[in-house]
Amino acid sequence: MALIITDECINCDVCEPECPNNAISQGDEIYIIDPNKCTECVGHFDTPQCREVCPVDCIPEDPNHVENKDQLMAKFVKLTAK
Repeated sequence: MALIITDECINCDVCEPECPNNAISQGDEIYIIDPNKCTECVGHFDTPQCREVCPVDCIPEDPNHVENKDQLMAKFVKLTAK
């Protein structure tokens, strides 16, 4: 699954630079995650880095973008292909 940032986000700015796919950006009120770029860090790290640094634990899986590990890896390959 792609991840999503909930409205519990405090705009602390720590998640955005941690995302290896540049999937996180500042939204109108809180940070947002582009589900087309989010691989839950599959291909880069063992765990989602945004979750590792989030001080308020506001980054759950996005039920509207269900993906398994193989699909996330395919997305990683597509995003990093040269």
